[in-house]
Amino acid sequence: MRRWSSSSPPRSRPVRPSATGRSTRRFSCRSEYWPGGSLWEADAIACRLSRDARSTFWRTGDAEPRMIQWLSWGKENFIRACEMVQYERGTKQRYAQGPIDPAKVEEGLRRFAAGAALLDAELSRRDWLLDDGLSYADFRMATFLPGNEQVARLPLGDYPALARWYRRIGALDAWRDPFAGLHAPELPPLPA
Repeated sequence: MRRWSSSSPPRSRPVRPSATGRSTRRFSCRSEYWPGGSLWEADAIACRLSRDARSTFWRTGDAEPRMIQWLSWGKENFIRACEMVQYERGTKQRYAQGPIDPAKVEEGLRRFAAGAALLDAELSRRDWLLDDGLSYADFRMATFLPGNEQVARLPLGDYPALARWYRRIGALDAWRDPFAGLHAPELPPLPA
């Protein structure tokens, strides 16, 4: 499988938000409303929508570098670790892409332990990743945790502050059922 890098552009272009007919001027990421063209990456879109809504969800000013620090660290460390395990135990099985690779799962669990330990220490001192409250960084960090108990089975319980943080996120109406309305095939049973 070919991975995207700055020297090799993706083979497919992002779908234009206006193609669905549901895009609105207020929350559109279409090129005619955003200098430099349309946006297609999740963090950039979250930033844009937060700005359009005049929300503090995406921090600005003095708090923005700390939020970006968490986004960058999380993507390379915690999120990558969660994704490695989720892919092997879930996605690969769902789409019959081969057997689970125990070495990849082990590597993901090792990376998870390192990232979870750091997050647990940080979250033992506050409720959210940023001192001033819930932000996009919290949601981004938690992207691979929904359905964890059934699929990836990452040991969140070994990290009490991290587990409490995720329970707080799970208590939010906007997060409780992130896949509501989506029609995805059921996962096949996971090997014992």
